[in-house]
Amino acid sequence: MISRTIHITAYGIPNCDTVKKARVWLQAHHPDFVFHDFKKQGLDQVLIENWLEHIGSDQLINRKGTSWKALSDTQKQSADTRTGAIALMLNNPSLIKRPVLQISDEDGIHHVSVGFSDSQFSNIFSQF
Repeated sequence: MISRTIHITAYGIPNCDTVKKARVWLQAHHPDFVFHDFKKQGLDQVLIENWLEHIGSDQLINRKGTSWKALSDTQKQSADTRTGAIALMLNNPSLIKRPVLQISDEDGIHHVSVGFSDSQFSNIFSQF
């Protein structure tokens, strides 16, 4: 059996309660994970495009949060296109549901999901 090294990255902001819970879980189960604070470290278009290949913008954009509610109707409508959704997330990372969990290896990204629960993460990591 060939073993592979997986890379686990949790993206979010450190003061988000859901991100805090996810980080505690990851620290207990996969302490080698990397946390990427996308408010401080930023995001790039390629990363968001990769996420959108795994999950749709309906899952990735938090349409219930205050950042979404603060957008104009025109801005909200722009999220209906891939290009518009990417631009919105690049300009306002707070629109992204948190945390974003990315699992990859030398062959590329194998998993992207948003949110956290114990059962969700246990199920995800049972596959790797």
